[in-house]
Amino acid sequence: MELKPGMSALVTGGASGIGKALCFALAKEGIHVTVVDYSEEEGQEVAFLIGKEIEKFYPGLKFPSSIFVKCDVSNAGDIAAAFKRHLETYRGLDICINNAGIGTSVLFHKDESDGHSTWRRTVDVNLIAVIDCTRHAIKAMRSTKKHGVIINLGSGSSFSPLYTDPVYSATKGGVVMLTRSLYPLIREGIRVNALCPEFVRTKLGSIVSPRLIESLGGFINMETVVDGAFKLIKDESKAGACLFISNRKGMEYIPATIEGKRDILPSYNVKGSFIHPGVSNLNLPHSYEKIVVHSLDHNFRAATKIVPSQLSLPIKPGYALVKVLYAGVNASDVNFSSGRYFSGGKADITQRLPFDAGFEAVGLIAAVGESVHLKVGAPVALMTFGSYAEFTVVPAKHLLPVPRPDPEVVAMLTSGLTASIALERAGQMESGQVVLVTAAAGGTGQFAVQLARLAGNKVVATCGGESKASLLKSLGVDRVIDYRKENIKAVLKKEFPKGVDIIYESVGGEMFDLCLNALAVYGRLIVIGMISQYQGEHGWEPRNYTGLCEKILAKSQTVAGFFLVQYAHLWQQHLNKLFDLFSTGKLKVSVDSKKFLGLKSVADAVEYLHSGQSLGKVVVCIDPAFCHQSSKL
Repeated sequence: MELKPGMSALVTGGASGIGKALCFALAKEGIHVTVVDYSEEEGQEVAFLIGKEIEKFYPGLKFPSSIFVKCDVSNAGDIAAAFKRHLETYRGLDICINNAGIGTSVLFHKDESDGHSTWRRTVDVNLIAVIDCTRHAIKAMRSTKKHGVIINLGSGSSFSPLYTDPVYSATKGGVVMLTRSLYPLIREGIRVNALCPEFVRTKLGSIVSPRLIESLGGFINMETVVDGAFKLIKDESKAGACLFISNRKGMEYIPATIEGKRDILPSYNVKGSFIHPGVSNLNLPHSYEKIVVHSLDHNFRAATKIVPSQLSLPIKPGYALVKVLYAGVNASDVNFSSGRYFSGGKADITQRLPFDAGFEAVGLIAAVGESVHLKVGAPVALMTFGSYAEFTVVPAKHLLPVPRPDPEVVAMLTSGLTASIALERAGQMESGQVVLVTAAAGGTGQFAVQLARLAGNKVVATCGGESKASLLKSLGVDRVIDYRKENIKAVLKKEFPKGVDIIYESVGGEMFDLCLNALAVYGRLIVIGMISQYQGEHGWEPRNYTGLCEKILAKSQTVAGFFLVQYAHLWQQHLNKLFDLFSTGKLKVSVDSKKFLGLKSVADAVEYLHSGQSLGKVVVCIDPAFCHQSSKL
């Protein structure tokens, strides 16, 4: 989240310690702060002082620059009143920091106090109140339909037991698991994180044994804690992550973002069958249909046919049965049907026939074999041969957990991952460069232009047609070249005389030649395909590029090939990154509006893609009943 003057924040425990420091830090950014604390005297003073800081941004402000609300966070009524007062004053909530916390001086098993015991109050303040405040913050952010950040204060003892105060350690561990479990809220633009510093020089930190503090390398500087909080507020890629701060290791995420998402159990959890919200629970059929390649031909329709297949149960160990909902269509489907992705001569490849078609899909786990930890009903993505099928059995290790089995997620697979990984690895993309994307309004081009823009680059894109040009402009492309109206070579020569730093190329043929000549000194040309050559009279015929070595040598240029299969170890990491960007509104995903329903429509979809008419990612809904139900929802 980008901090802007005029935003508002609510901070519990804001009158002292970490809470006070965070209130002042937010005020210096021009953010209106509601200081929530039990101490009225200290709270009023903090609110007054940070108000003076905020007023520097707003001379003559008519509404309070900062307010104080007295609140016992162990009292649900007080918490509700504090959030109500904040919303009445500022009409929204951008940041909520649940900082209030206490420790216990008596071990819980030795606590003989009557009534509200010390350890029970620690649970109420450190955990119950955090849950309640988080609930109110989510409700406030939803009510105003604004993106927001919630930071819950954990501790170093969230991860390592604190033997002198086990209840404190238990509550802080609970805060961390609460935070991680709320990762799915990122879909609504609400991000929950935990800030977990080791001991800081505060009232609470002062009661800790000096020997323990010394063994940990001393107190954490308050400035470091504030920096950590702002890191969490600003970094939108770390939803659900907990930032641990220590003098020994500095700042580190526990768990790392990717590991954290793998640990989150999906909300679908049904035994023996699969279910999806809004879809009736279904029994597994005895047979299903799939598309196979029965003869080698670059004409996908001629090369393939739909065949029945028996469903064999139980599923063998290490594998999972996936109910396919949506499958992605790719230009290279015709290369696959002609056998170009298999090694050996035509006779060797022919012996493989028939083989299953389709590269990518999303669906639901329908059944699992032994030693598989995926839950039945969980949404997953797969990038294995055989995706053009109603059901498919896949090694569980090849399945990618996803938040939702949507067409937009299909677009993020082959198309999105190719753009994300190719620009990072083959293109070594940084900021401040000129990036050219060819066929930019297609499935992968739409991702490439946006990722290049997000990285701080000037983006040039080629396309054919007004509708495609309009889409690219809406995605933030700096210069759209519609080859039906302009000469690409002339535009590049006139407007970019020094050349282009990175070119993301998928057309091939004459376009490749043009791009190579437009490449700047030190430039990098990434070849991710050559769609113009895939459907010639005799299929894919290699071209000769005379003088290629001399050209790239003269300007220290690089021509880098990119094939997604060889980067499988990065798929989950980059898929999570893409979904995070999509969920927070930073990335748009265009799915072509033409509907393709059922396996019978796959050949139509492949031909439509190669017709040049498609806009965005072409997706087939394999189960029309599911698509119909989803559209109703």
